[in-house]
Amino acid sequence: MYLLNLGLVSYDDGLALQHRIVERCKAGQLDDVLILLEHPPVITLGRQADETNIIAAPEFLGELGIQVRRVERGGDVTYHGPGQLMGYPILNLRDHRKDVGWYISSLQAVLVDVLAEFGIDAEPRSGEKTGVWIGNDKIVAIGARIEEWVSYHGFALYVDPIMPHFDLIVPCGLPDTGLAGMQQILGGEVDPDAVRRAVAKHFGRVFGVDLQEVTVAELGLTEPASLAPVAAR
Repeated sequence: MYLLNLGLVSYDDGLALQHRIVERCKAGQLDDVLILLEHPPVITLGRQADETNIIAAPEFLGELGIQVRRVERGGDVTYHGPGQLMGYPILNLRDHRKDVGWYISSLQAVLVDVLAEFGIDAEPRSGEKTGVWIGNDKIVAIGARIEEWVSYHGFALYVDPIMPHFDLIVPCGLPDTGLAGMQQILGGEVDPDAVRRAVAKHFGRVFGVDLQEVTVAELGLTEPASLAPVAAR
């Protein structure tokens, strides 16, 4: 399985990259890929999203430079931005297990183990609260899309997000939900590269795969125009 360890990539470029990889995976032309990256500020609405869960006016979002995108993943309204590690596993589940519940539970297990490595005790939840939580605070959002048993979209791990931006929405359509970042919980800086390494390690263990880090060009794909270095924040 391939690992694309990217930097700050616009949401549109990141989604276009996923679509290209998904089509090649469907055609049997490419093995599974895990994409890790961050996005500039963006609000996304899933298939079941209620637009009224975006509290801020479009003009105010524009002033803040926050884009809004409706996408094909499951779930309601989410915010993504710098300080969130996005994980987009593109897996042909025919080669693993044709079971959506197993797939989501496995993603949750990966992130629970990543957080435990940093001394954070978290738990997975299902239903409308699908994700990983610490008490009433969500620390991982999960929203997947599966087509022809090929997965894409995935998870957002809150490492050191811009917390005030979450006040612009009703996160996941749950008005009483709190949110927490790793750095906030631990009370000190968290090395984002260490988080990426932990995600890759636990993903490989939970899904039983060996991850080979490659570049976009090595996969025969065009690099996203907005691609910034991995260290970009």
